[in-house]
Amino acid sequence: MDIREIIIEAIQTLTVNKLRTSLAVLGIVIGIGSVIALISLGQSSQLAVQNQIQSLGSNLLTVIPGAQTTGGVRGAQGGGTSLTLEDALAIGTSDQITTVSAVSPEYSARAQVTAGGNNTNTQITGVYPAYQTIRKIALSQGSFISAQDVASLGRVAVIGPQAAVNLFGEGIDPIGQIVRINGQTLRIIGVTVSKGGTGFSSPDDALYVPLTTAQKVLFGASHVSTIAVEAKSQEVMVQAQNEIGFLLLSRHQLSDPAEADFTIFSQNDILNTASQITSTFTTLLGGIAAISLLVGGIGIMNIMLVTVTERTREIGLRKALGAKGNLIITQFLVEATMLTAIGGIVGMILGVAISFVLSKLMSLPFAISPSAIFLAIGVSGVVGIVFGWYPARKASKLQPIEALRYE
Repeated sequence: MDIREIIIEAIQTLTVNKLRTSLAVLGIVIGIGSVIALISLGQSSQLAVQNQIQSLGSNLLTVIPGAQTTGGVRGAQGGGTSLTLEDALAIGTSDQITTVSAVSPEYSARAQVTAGGNNTNTQITGVYPAYQTIRKIALSQGSFISAQDVASLGRVAVIGPQAAVNLFGEGIDPIGQIVRINGQTLRIIGVTVSKGGTGFSSPDDALYVPLTTAQKVLFGASHVSTIAVEAKSQEVMVQAQNEIGFLLLSRHQLSDPAEADFTIFSQNDILNTASQITSTFTTLLGGIAAISLLVGGIGIMNIMLVTVTERTREIGLRKALGAKGNLIITQFLVEATMLTAIGGIVGMILGVAISFVLSKLMSLPFAISPSAIFLAIGVSGVVGIVFGWYPARKASKLQPIEALRYE
């Protein structure tokens, strides 16, 4: 009996009881589909996070102050006031630094913004004109903060699209509109292009004002929250970090780097951290989905055991006519593998379709890993062999006389 005959007979056997076969295949379909869909969802989330980080600027270094200690209690990193505008200007003009192309001092705080009868709590960021280049801010209309605005403590602001909707409503042109922040009036001169994102740090729900206006008019601050620095190329990022670090240590009269009252993050650091988190999340999702594959495999084993019981007399007749145990094992393994192969193919199609729909509904980039598809299908084949082996071996061990007497 050659393999072609075995396959034909397996197909005939599986089609005898279509409902039972379909239920067995369904377990594998759900398992494979869920594995592919959830891994794809994790990868889409990872890609979305990476795109959002990269949209903040290229070759980006961010200098933040150290933690502030009050009454012996140490606060969160970045909560200190050790960075000043002079530090930022020194980074941009010092002869010690040769790897920096642009510097953007920034002061950020959340505040209540009102416009007419509407109000919203949003992020206010004081910036220099270089902010637009470094942070890759595009405008849908109007203009950005200028050097003249910074020099004259201009009462102007650039608004994100979500903040504009919150304050003025849909379809209202924000340009020229007046907003109030901490009792001060500012005029909207520009609207940024949407970058996406949600939460407190969303660039779409923010206002940008001249740095001097933020410090001296709105919040009464003498320090800056962060200093964004654009390195000349990806290759000199580490050198730029070192040069900036040594300059700031000198300016802050610190000799030991361990005592630094600031921290320098590179964009790569943030990307690597985000990638590790999302990769762990993806692995967790894949592990949860793999449980359904295990359940599907057990379902196939149960179906095959029932099949062995129903075909006991047939097995006894075959063995009485000289069929070897290996042939019986092969017959049942082929049936089990066909079940998982069909389930794997249908599950792959279903998983890709679900991934596409979810990515569109959640506004995520569509991402499918070929390795995840091959792994899922490969696992389905292994599941068919592993869970089909025991019923097949049980069938091959039946004694012909006892099998022929089975009722």
